[in-house]
Amino acid sequence: MDKILVLDFGSQTTQLICRRIRDMGVYAEISAGDAVIDTADPDLRGIILSGSPESVYTREGESPDKKIYASGIPLLGICYGLQRMNYDMGGKVEPLPEREYGAKTVSLVEGALDGVAEHNRERVSSFLAAFAGDGGGPESPSDGFTSGKSGGFTAWMSHGDTLTTLAPGFREAARSASGYTAAVVHETECWFGLQFHPEVTHCQKGGEILSAFVFGVCGCGTGWTMEKYARETGEGIAVKAGGNTVLLLISGGVDSTVAGALLLKSLPPENVHLMYMDTGLMRKGETDMVERSLLKLGARHLHIVHCEDEFLGALKGLSDPEAKRRAIGDLFITIQEREVARLHLSDDYFLAQGTLYTDLVESGRGVGKKAHLIKSHHNVGSPLVDAKRKAGRIIEPLERLYKDEVRRLGRLFGLDEDVVRRHPFPGPGLAVRILGEVTKEKCDILREADAIYIEELKKRRAPASREGRAAGEAGGVSLYDDIWQAFAVLLPVQSVGVAGDIRKYGWVLALRAVTSADGMTAGVYPFPAGDLLEISTLITNSVKEIGRVTYDISSKPPATIEWE
Repeated sequence: MDKILVLDFGSQTTQLICRRIRDMGVYAEISAGDAVIDTADPDLRGIILSGSPESVYTREGESPDKKIYASGIPLLGICYGLQRMNYDMGGKVEPLPEREYGAKTVSLVEGALDGVAEHNRERVSSFLAAFAGDGGGPESPSDGFTSGKSGGFTAWMSHGDTLTTLAPGFREAARSASGYTAAVVHETECWFGLQFHPEVTHCQKGGEILSAFVFGVCGCGTGWTMEKYARETGEGIAVKAGGNTVLLLISGGVDSTVAGALLLKSLPPENVHLMYMDTGLMRKGETDMVERSLLKLGARHLHIVHCEDEFLGALKGLSDPEAKRRAIGDLFITIQEREVARLHLSDDYFLAQGTLYTDLVESGRGVGKKAHLIKSHHNVGSPLVDAKRKAGRIIEPLERLYKDEVRRLGRLFGLDEDVVRRHPFPGPGLAVRILGEVTKEKCDILREADAIYIEELKKRRAPASREGRAAGEAGGVSLYDDIWQAFAVLLPVQSVGVAGDIRKYGWVLALRAVTSADGMTAGVYPFPAGDLLEISTLITNSVKEIGRVTYDISSKPPATIEWE
């Protein structure tokens, strides 16, 4: 089966590159940036060098296996990957006077094909056609890259360095509106480079450009499906677990529920124990919903642990987000070990989790060594989880998937649509949606307000189109299904208001709703004003402790989706 190898130098979107390619039906896998590459692998059709938070000219900047440059395998460098290729081949990379970040217009330069060798011309034309026209491939290349009149498109930049001298053989193919090199091609080698990130959804033509590399340049055939992933992952789980007991810490959200379904389909159900902890930090009605959905999956060993007092006690006096996450993570494992002892499970049990790649990469645990910590996750950063991981007794069947892929996998298993389409919920629960110290009173306030918000989103219809949204026309799906993730956040602020004729202070609530395809980038959901106003009024009328409602209009980046 044809495959593309992605070398991970620590970018927060490395796995997104891999996922985009898998969406095309082509198998892609990730290796560490400095991994030894089997360039003789007959299935290896192309190599992509990812971005990185580091600079190529510092000691921290990793280098790839130099064999790739002599292998004849097509190479695509993205951001740091482009700089790495240019630097390794004798070019120069230097810091920018001002970081180039966010949406930037990129246009092909005149004469981009000049000097390209005849044997390489068709593949370069195929690649650049995606910039200039509709990405139609080598049979119908646009002439935009020869005339310099492609009109440009919006790309997504995130870099503090730039190419100041191109290595011998490299030619500038595109330039950003800031005047910096945005893409290069090589005259004789099948090497390509992008200074922007085609993998993020904010990048126009990003999919076409990756597709041009995968199909037009590398000549890959399709052969990768979610069915194949489920089958191969299930077989791997069965081999790893053997006849041992597997305990899954399950939250009831999409990730852990799909992980549970995969375990139950891959292993004898009597070997699978599902443990759910009611921490007191859950959404309204969560425990009842969890019990119903897990029993429907065929679970034979479902253990519901009521431990609200313990979690609220552990959080008492804590305001720092990382301190709260660490306290929750450690207590999760402490209670799990205590409850396992009560179940009299054998010492050699495996611990399973619904960890996604976004959890790993945001915790600085990507495939490579250079990913930076964005936030700790209770199922990634705990020392006790690390101990299980080092012992090789962790099973994380979703660790290479993004949220939308998990939903597809859940539908493949026949899970209820209400479970599959449920919005993401953080492992630490309401503790990271209550800014500052967490108390039972604040949990109850937020739980009720959030339930009203979500229920209203499910009742209301989304506008049918961008134009319809502006006109307030109703579409075919609910607001809830039109939104990637929505939730309420209780702020550590009280503001003055009037209830009847009485002056009073009430808590401030922030509503959050974002659009996204993968969770790595997110835009603000453009609410119809009428819906937002009505939902705000319902909340303040129904939850007497809340005196003011705001709407968060920050995208990711620079913000994260969650507030803590």
